[in-house]
Amino acid sequence: MEEIISAIATPRGKGGVAIIRMSGEGVLALAEKMFSPVGKVAVKDFEPYRMYPGQIDAGNFSDYGLCVYFKAPKSYTGEDIVEFQCHGGESVARGILKKTFSLGARSAGKGEFTKRAFLNGKLSLASAEGVADMINGESEAEVKAGYLLYSEKLTKKVSALQDDLTYLLAGIDVSVDYPEEDIEEQHVEEIKVELVKIAERLDGLLAGYSVGKKIKTGVTVAICGKPNTGKSSLLNCILGYEKAIVSSIAGTTRDAVEGVLEINGVKFNLYDTAGVRESGDVIESIGIERAQSIVRGADVVVFVSEQDGEYDEEEIRVLEMAKGKPIIRIRNKSDLLEETLATDGEWDIMTSAVTGEGIEELKDMLYEKSLGERSEDAAFLIEERHYDALRRAKEHASGAIFACGKEPLDLIGIDVKAIWDCLGEITGETATESIINEIFEKFCVGK
Repeated sequence: MEEIISAIATPRGKGGVAIIRMSGEGVLALAEKMFSPVGKVAVKDFEPYRMYPGQIDAGNFSDYGLCVYFKAPKSYTGEDIVEFQCHGGESVARGILKKTFSLGARSAGKGEFTKRAFLNGKLSLASAEGVADMINGESEAEVKAGYLLYSEKLTKKVSALQDDLTYLLAGIDVSVDYPEEDIEEQHVEEIKVELVKIAERLDGLLAGYSVGKKIKTGVTVAICGKPNTGKSSLLNCILGYEKAIVSSIAGTTRDAVEGVLEINGVKFNLYDTAGVRESGDVIESIGIERAQSIVRGADVVVFVSEQDGEYDEEEIRVLEMAKGKPIIRIRNKSDLLEETLATDGEWDIMTSAVTGEGIEELKDMLYEKSLGERSEDAAFLIEERHYDALRRAKEHASGAIFACGKEPLDLIGIDVKAIWDCLGEITGETATESIINEIFEKFCVGK
């Protein structure tokens, strides 16, 4: 690309250093017009990947900073790149940026540096999305997952599938062009065996999305139970600060109170819900309805009670709402017990918001119930777009397997090609321009 783009690559505001990044053909010649290096070396003779100190001319003022040149194709965008590092005042960076515009550069769009990297073959589309996930990550786990995506974990697995599909398509084309009945029948069986293996690999990738989605959006935890069982106190104790209003009056919590917590780097969205009971109070009834909705949509349910015996009707109703979901049963207010109760089949943990008993154990159990035991390098399927493409690829794989022995090879080939195309949406080989533009709109200017 001949056009030079320029942008401030660091966040707005005051800071120690600001970076102005430029990419495109002729960028070194542009830098020569506004940078005077210390010593006898000329800008045109700069060694790539080396920092040079000197004076940056912004037109109306100058700043003393650094300049570095990245030579194509060994650069982030695959083009020549020059970066100025100046003092971090916002006006300083804007002035230098404005000077680059006056010398022929134009303002970079959102994610345009990374988009050029994709178009120049420096990274796959999935890898580019990993960059965005790292930048926008709100938890340590999301940043890690974004890095795994950026480092081509998913792309490598998808590309390997595409390679196998290409081999199958080549075989199908040969059989269609040179039909021999006995050979074709044998070939169809071989194709079916390979398609079954491909379908199993797709299932393996799809299975990772349940964890990936939780890492991306956070784990939703509903803290529920009867009124006045200490749910709000428990939430405050887990968070480590006063989030929910606590009182001895039953029904104090009339709407869901949300708190955010990181456990082992994963974001957990905790909801203290209104106690579920029959109520003539209109506002409390609305809160109870919302509590029921949160419980049904939760990834994990924390059921809080202070009963020693069997559950009553209201508690049974709560447990029915949470049916099919991971449930952690808590015997709360253990500090009020005259003697310690043995944890039996009715309770998973004994807790106390006063003494802190069981809180760390509860956090560990929340993580285990929602994410289970997982390898850190397995959570790279975090984008819904990737999940949808893999799901459609699996549907076509199932169709092709079913068609083997029932349909002509050329029709089976259509489904096999459709699998390849769905996977190409992840790598970028078959992604439409609108999809590509939408992905890079997620980026900030300067990346």
